[in-house]
Amino acid sequence: MAEIELKTAPADFRFPTTNQTRHCFTRYIEFHRCVAAKGEESGDCGMFAKYYRSLCPGEWVEKWNEQRENGTFPGPL
Repeated sequence: MAEIELKTAPADFRFPTTNQTRHCFTRYIEFHRCVAAKGEESGDCGMFAKYYRSLCPGEWVEKWNEQRENGTFPGPL
């Protein structure tokens, strides 16, 4: 059986505190900006997806996805 290596987003000097809320939100926005610029099929956005998925609680992501679909997302996409 292959060994699974677990990783999370690397440390980011823009977010020096232990509270990673802003880091999570920023990575989510970076992912969606990348997809908008390069398209859904681009593999270049995968690292951003891994980062926000490892940092953000699932409930937040679900809510943000709903807000994006409804046009009420508060962030700059």
